[in-house]
Amino acid sequence: MTLIFAVFTFLIAPFLLPGLINKSKALWAGRHGAPIWQPGYDFLKLLRKGQVISKTTSFAFRLAPSVNLAAVILAALIIPMPQQTALLNFPGDFVLFAYALGLARFLLVAAAMDTGSSFEGMGAAREMTFASIVEPAFFMLIGTLALMTRQSSLSAIVANLDDGAGFAMLVKSLGTIVLFIMLLVEGSRGPVDDPNTHLELTMIHEVMILDYSGPDLAFMQYAASLKMVVITTLLANLLIPAGIGPAGAALLFLALFMLVAVGIAGTESLIARLRMSHVPQFIFLMSALALTAFAVVMFFRNGVLR
Repeated sequence: MTLIFAVFTFLIAPFLLPGLINKSKALWAGRHGAPIWQPGYDFLKLLRKGQVISKTTSFAFRLAPSVNLAAVILAALIIPMPQQTALLNFPGDFVLFAYALGLARFLLVAAAMDTGSSFEGMGAAREMTFASIVEPAFFMLIGTLALMTRQSSLSAIVANLDDGAGFAMLVKSLGTIVLFIMLLVEGSRGPVDDPNTHLELTMIHEVMILDYSGPDLAFMQYAASLKMVVITTLLANLLIPAGIGPAGAALLFLALFMLVAVGIAGTESLIARLRMSHVPQFIFLMSALALTAFAVVMFFRNGVLR
C-alpha cells in the first residue's frame, strides 16, 4: 500500500491535480476543455525540447530547477499518507517540512532575481511577502495540533487527532480552511494569483519562471504541482477519520483529492482575482483561524468546559 501511495504521489497526482482543476474550470465556463492528462503530455513535450539560457544569468539560475524539485520531494517524504507512516519520520519533522518548502521558494526567487528582469523581480518580491504571512500561520496550526495530540511529528499528530478530544472536529475544521488557503497561496491559484494570465504586472509564480524553457521549465512546473499535492495530502489527513482501514482510507483520499480539485476550480471560477493590495488581507485569514484553533485547544485543555 505504501508503494502504491508513493507511485500515486510522485508519478500520477502532480499531473492529475492540475488536469482536474483545468477540466473543472472548463466545465464551469461551459467548455469541453483539454484532456485531464494534458499536464502530463506537456511535461513529456518539454522534456524533449531544447532550452535557451540567458548569458546574464549565473549558476543559481541553472541550479534552481533541480534543487527546487529536490526540496519539494523532501517535503513530500515527510507527509504521511492516510493511515500510513511517512517515509521520513522523526520528532519535529514539521520544521524540516516547512523549511524544505522554504528552500524551494528561496531557489525560485533567487533564480528570478538572477535574470535581472524587473518583472521577475516584482513576482519574487510578492512571493516572499506572501510567504512571510503563510509560514507563521502554518507553524501556529501545526503547533496547535501538536499541543492537542501531545505529539511532535506529523505522522504521530495525524494518527492521534481523534484520540479522546471532543473538540477535535472544530479544530480540524479550522485547520482544513487554513490548509486550503495555504494551498491556494502556495499553488499560486485564484483569488491570490491567476495561473492562466499573460499580464506580467499581475503574475506571481508564472512571471518568476518566464526565462525557463525545455526540461528546466518541466521541472519547475512539476515541482509546483507536487507542492500542491503535498498540501492536499496534509489536508486530507485532517479529514480522514482513524480506524477505517487502509483500503477505505485510500478510497476516501481519492474522493477528497478530486473534491479539492473541484473546490479550487470553483473558487477560481466564482471569485475574481483579488487586487494585489488585498491579497495579504486574505492570507491573514489563515493566521486568524490558526489563532482561533489555538484558543480552542487552550480553552478545553485548561478544563473550562471539559
